[in-house]
Amino acid sequence: MKRTWMDTETAYQEALTYLYSFVDYSMTRALQFSPEKFDLSRMERLLERLGNPQQRYPIVHVAGTKGKGSTAAMIASVLTAAGYRVGFYTSPHLQDFSERMQLDGRLISHRQLADLVAEMKPVAAEIPQLTTFELTTAAAFLFFARQGATAAVIEVGLGGRLDATNVVSPLVSVITSISYDHMNLLGSTLGQIAAEKAGIIKPGRPVVSAPQKMEALEVIEHTAESRQSALTVVGRDVLFADWTHQMDGQTFLVWRAEEQETVNRWIDAGGDGPHGPVQLRTPLLGYHQVENAATAYAALLSVREAGLPVEDAAIQRGFAEVFWPGRFEVLRQEPPVVVDSAHNRDSALRLRLAIEDYLPGRPVVLLFGASEDKDLEGMFAELLPRVRQVVVTESFHPRAAKAEDLAALVRRFGRPVEIVRPARTALQRAMTLAGSSAAVVVAGSLFISAEARDAWQALGLPLRRFATWDEMDDESPLR
Repeated sequence: MKRTWMDTETAYQEALTYLYSFVDYSMTRALQFSPEKFDLSRMERLLERLGNPQQRYPIVHVAGTKGKGSTAAMIASVLTAAGYRVGFYTSPHLQDFSERMQLDGRLISHRQLADLVAEMKPVAAEIPQLTTFELTTAAAFLFFARQGATAAVIEVGLGGRLDATNVVSPLVSVITSISYDHMNLLGSTLGQIAAEKAGIIKPGRPVVSAPQKMEALEVIEHTAESRQSALTVVGRDVLFADWTHQMDGQTFLVWRAEEQETVNRWIDAGGDGPHGPVQLRTPLLGYHQVENAATAYAALLSVREAGLPVEDAAIQRGFAEVFWPGRFEVLRQEPPVVVDSAHNRDSALRLRLAIEDYLPGRPVVLLFGASEDKDLEGMFAELLPRVRQVVVTESFHPRAAKAEDLAALVRRFGRPVEIVRPARTALQRAMTLAGSSAAVVVAGSLFISAEARDAWQALGLPLRRFATWDEMDDESPLR
């Protein structure tokens, strides 16, 4: 009997209710949990009883503080363009839980996810103290295996060493930019945080690092050396430069360090000739995305060297076609409305630099909401000197900072501020304040970005969203 849409959605919501009935640290206030709660043995037992699906396809494993999602999305896009059947696991989701499990750029359908969860329930019942993230990660591994994935890109949830994804034996490990975040769990220094991220480095498997501050890089280098893992450092072994940028995308250059003399001659010749650096284009905006893209490119070189063929044409196409919303995403060019997910001081600085690049001289109305455990003062210190006015709001998330507390902090920086709830109304108010002359920039958390995108769509305005397997093929059951 064919299931109706209502049957499917009911089963999907029941599956989510089941997953969230377990411990979900992402929804828990930081002081209520500790690193001792993280234990890979539960995950290993769960996967063993599911047949170790994560062992059936080569994996690129991506950790880091900033840029790991964007970098992972670029790698997955290129591998898809290269003809592989690519699983992509990411967290948290932006608007729909199914975004966490993608195959060839399409989301797992609600029906597929509900069926997976139903199948896993008897196994999960035998393993005490499982978490929401562990179950979700296992479901993703199983989904990719069932769908015949020939490659997968797996993003770390938190940290690396004790993250539930760190049960994989990756073809290549990738560590993106490391900065201060989740310090209650990962450590109070960059070195301590880097040690947790470097926990994904596996003996004898290559690792690629984005440009890092020296304190973090030294830890990564030591870990790679101790595990006899070949290390490629972007900014040292693979070099890059931004080239052109517009509101619909940017081009950048990337080359190996040993090609520097050839690249210098190419630049001296005015950027003309066949022997220059690789030129790539991406719709993801901001100089930080050039750094992420160079890291993804270096990872793909390592993937190729590890035995998984990736043609140059696929690299070009994959970078050009990547879709990763909520990261300096331009919803409208004029007057500009931009949605970003900056949620710590380092990412706020990168957002401010992107504003200077893409909105030079333009007044900005900032729509801001954040989690209470973030460096709110640090984010405001980076953003508010570039902002004319602020609208603060709260997301649905239980860790959301109170709008009144955010407003009080904004006033300390001498900027006018309004409190508007809910986020949908806050976006409309920010757009009204901006008028035709100013830009609206949404930032502070992924949750606020998601609610702003929902609000934009509710206004009947055009919005690109991920396709699902149900939309592309109504007959797409688990195989």
